[in-house]
Amino acid sequence: MRRTAAAALAAVLLLPLAACANDAASSTHTGAAPAGKKVDGPTVKIMVGGLDKVIYLPAMLTQRLGYFADAGVNVELLSEPAGVNATTALLAGDVQGAVGFYDHTIDLQAKGKSVESVVQFSQAPGEVEVVSAKQADAIKSGADFKGRKLGVTSIGSSTDFLTKYLAVKNGVAVNEFSPVAVGAGQTFIAAMQQGSIDAGMTTDPTVATLLSKQLGTVLYDMRTPEGSRAALGGLYPSSSLYMNTAWVNGNKDTVQKLTNAFVKTLKWMNTHTPEEIAAQMPADYSQGSAADYAAAIKATLPMFTTDGVMPPDGPKTVLAVLAAFHPDVQGKESTIDLAKTYTTEFTTKATG
Repeated sequence: MRRTAAAALAAVLLLPLAACANDAASSTHTGAAPAGKKVDGPTVKIMVGGLDKVIYLPAMLTQRLGYFADAGVNVELLSEPAGVNATTALLAGDVQGAVGFYDHTIDLQAKGKSVESVVQFSQAPGEVEVVSAKQADAIKSGADFKGRKLGVTSIGSSTDFLTKYLAVKNGVAVNEFSPVAVGAGQTFIAAMQQGSIDAGMTTDPTVATLLSKQLGTVLYDMRTPEGSRAALGGLYPSSSLYMNTAWVNGNKDTVQKLTNAFVKTLKWMNTHTPEEIAAQMPADYSQGSAADYAAAIKATLPMFTTDGVMPPDGPKTVLAVLAAFHPDVQGKESTIDLAKTYTTEFTTKATG
């Protein structure tokens, strides 16, 4: 009964939360990933908001490379089609860590919860606003969002909030367009094919599939630091490993082992080709051809950090975006202590 009550409380807290990008990933990878090599060390459960998403690639790649075992920690990777469920599971105590968007830590602090990013995988959202090929001549910027149906993974997700920010930035009020929850992967592609949306925000490998089939064109590309600065005014740290601060403080040796493994992976990614990275991943993660999957990884690689350290000015950008219209953050900017939403204690000591 206690666990049920905790889960219910977590769900209530997260109703308006900016969910991890692409919350509705393909359902084919829901559940637990195959276990890695068993070692004599602590066991940690980590929930990922979609194991097959390129933006969360370091989670599965670390296991496939055997780096968790090398670091002396047993990791059970779990996946949910809804990214927000990763944070729900964390708050309920079902898992010790979550891989999702850093923005959760800011929103949760506004709700009185202490959660922090321990390893920052990325410095850009990894998101792309794709315009349907049928609307390519009509939608040239966010100023053209007025009256349009814009695809997001779910209402209240990070894709939803970033879409709203791009609209407001370009003079379009949030009530002047219609956000449509279309998920990711095949459901997003089908919505664009059928004309259910005029444009939408998604990540690779969905972007690569859309482009290869000539179903859409890129309007805003936030897969790189340059793209993040152009669209959002600065670096926007997104995918990360975040954990309850109390658990981190009580299990520092285990957190250091996890950090060592993830940082080792980030460094490995920085010194290997997209094709070599793709070859390490499960074959069915591509959602298409091997060449398209490698191209998707290549396009997304610039978003990743090489050391897991939070970019210094990144949290300010995330706070500014959320404060533009997030009901739990707006007007509370001065009360948010960004220094408590992440830590570099472990990444600066990482031996990866």
